[in-house]
Amino acid sequence: MEVSDSQYHQKCMQRFVDLANSMKNEGVPTRVISAALMTASGVYTTYTVAGNAGGLNDSGIDKVTEAYRQNLQNIQQAKREEQQQQQGS
Repeated sequence: MEVSDSQYHQKCMQRFVDLANSMKNEGVPTRVISAALMTASGVYTTYTVAGNAGGLNDSGIDKVTEAYRQNLQNIQQAKREEQQQQQGS
């Protein structure tokens, strides 16, 4: 059975969360873990878009920023819906 991008996305995201939780359990402050994850994501996004030797221009930064913004909005909406479902149960 072929794995969809959505399934890969979910599995990869969970691995990152598991790794972050492991770091937290080792005593690393969550604010440091969060900042490191954001930095790693920015580094990898730049690599994905521009390659090892390249960088993003201002319009590329704007596009990536908007993608992060949309992703955060989607996450927060899902959290609100989950909370409403739990309150309704």
